[in-house]
Amino acid sequence: MAFPQTRMRRLRASASLRGLVRETELRPGHLVPPLFVTEGDSASPAREPIVSLPGVERLSISALVDEAHEVAALGIAGVMLFGIPAAKDAEGSSAWDEEGVIQTAVRALKRALPDLLVLTDVCLCEYTDHGHCGVLREDGAVDNDASVELLARVAVSHARAGADLIAPSDMMDGRVGAIRSALDEEGFTDTPILAYSAKFASAFYGPFRDAAGSAPSFGDRRGYQMDPANGREAVREALLDVAEGADMVMVKPALAYGDLIRAVKRSSRLPVAAYNVSGEYAMVKAAAAAGYLDERAAVLEILTSLRRAGADVIVTYHAKDAAQWLAQQS
Repeated sequence: MAFPQTRMRRLRASASLRGLVRETELRPGHLVPPLFVTEGDSASPAREPIVSLPGVERLSISALVDEAHEVAALGIAGVMLFGIPAAKDAEGSSAWDEEGVIQTAVRALKRALPDLLVLTDVCLCEYTDHGHCGVLREDGAVDNDASVELLARVAVSHARAGADLIAPSDMMDGRVGAIRSALDEEGFTDTPILAYSAKFASAFYGPFRDAAGSAPSFGDRRGYQMDPANGREAVREALLDVAEGADMVMVKPALAYGDLIRAVKRSSRLPVAAYNVSGEYAMVKAAAAAGYLDERAAVLEILTSLRRAGADVIVTYHAKDAAQWLAQQS
């Protein structure tokens, strides 16, 4: 109908009306905080601030359990773990050590909070002395197939420790199928895989690499992470992972990739995660600290936009703050 019969503002007149017709829901159960776990002796600090990620810390195992209790109390369903080992080598062998930092952390969390979902990142970059996501050939390039074999070992070790969901982030070709086969062969047929399917070679990863000590010592990761210019390729990557046995797929980063969250959601018909990465978090924190924007309003707008784009799960460093703000709104 023509104006003035049609007045879109009628349903925006009050908070109650806006809430009544709101199309997109954001709640704590949609959020997953990434947590950095350190390996070391009792003399190591329990919590070590990360300068480039204000409000985020490297945690000892005991501090991790304390943090997980806080997370669970906020209604957040799970956490994603990233390990910081005491020693590294060319293969990243500590990544599949049954007594490694992630394996120990998973067991501690499942003892303390059996109902909290524990997601584990599966990659070698934090464990290799060269910082790449796989083992290297003599010419310095990452050996895809040899790396996939090791990643499968890592995944099995995480499942054996009690991880609820395995999340390979390396971007090696064929790793989802290899991990699915390895898990099934070891009896972990019910352990789901969240594949970092569309992971881009992004400028927004810097603070994470600082936090995890995972920056490459030479070159870059453009030979295996995706070109940010490619959208159709992202969908193809996701569909390949679906065919190999992924139970969920991920788009990473999130803010500049809402179009691909939507495209992957439509094409894969699987639950989709979006990773609101470290650089995206740090930008908001820096702008808020400078007084350029309202942090609470900006964070909730960002997270809601990712849900609107189609993300079922959002991995975000804002998770705890957002959960507290959402509780205040209810």
